Amino acid sequence: MSPPIPRRRLLRLGLAGLGALPLAGCKTFDFLADPNDPTRDVLVSANRLTKEVQRSLQGRRALATEYTMADLRQGQKPNGTTDPQDPAYLALKAQGFRDYRLSVTGAVARPVTFSLADLHALPQQSQITRHDCVEGWSAIAKWSGVRLAHVLTRVQPTAQARFLMFECFDTMEQGLSGAVKYYETIDMVDALHPQTILAVGMNDQPLPVANGAPVRLRVERQLGYKMAKYVRAIHVIPDFRQIEGGRGGYWEDRGYAWYAGI
Repeated sequence: MSPPIPRRRLLRLGLAGLGALPLAGCKTFDFLADPNDPTRDVLVSANRLTKEVQRSLQGRRALATEYTMADLRQGQKPNGTTDPQDPAYLALKAQGFRDYRLSVTGAVARPVTFSLADLHALPQQSQITRHDCVEGWSAIAKWSGVRLAHVLTRVQPTAQARFLMFECFDTMEQGLSGAVKYYETIDMVDALHPQTILAVGMNDQPLPVANGAPVRLRVERQLGYKMAKYVRAIHVIPDFRQIEGGRGGYWEDRGYAWYAGI
């Protein structure tokens, strides 16, 4: 009998297939590209069940495995966008991100705009974790930055706060209404997790452009596409169904699961 497929690999294979099917041109799977198809709603319901079961079994504050410097055997592979050509981003990059500002707004009592210096002034933490990509590869790197929970303490989310939406600089495609930029959402459970950070450094160096400079999200218990790069703003929101395709993220709008826990 063949050995069972590890859950981590099975999840990658399933998500990779789900993301690719709408692009395959096979009419058998057209329901995946149709947000109103009831068959797709069944898969979404199963995804929600997976999230609840995993959190119930592991606990909401269960930690992702952390490694040592000896485990850093290769560089962190860049993926997706690696050098945004958006004018606003290029202008910031040209002066070393000196004028970068991160706004945190929405369902908060005190909206705040942070410079990079402001983020560095908040309590810092580092963690050596494994990045798992839906494409099937993984890499271990040391990430440094500020815990997202510290940022949220500053802005004081209101009772309506349920999700965080990360608006990014990088344009993924040109739509009928203009540039379609990367975005991602997570819920407050993951936002407040002790390993969820806004990373500004990698492997004891400033965060490289190819890996998301000047600020990227690290959600260590989820797959890589949830970890938005080139973050320009954070919106604290009660719901994400009115944003873009209504599925909670750029890739989610194209068939990927919203909850990508590992």
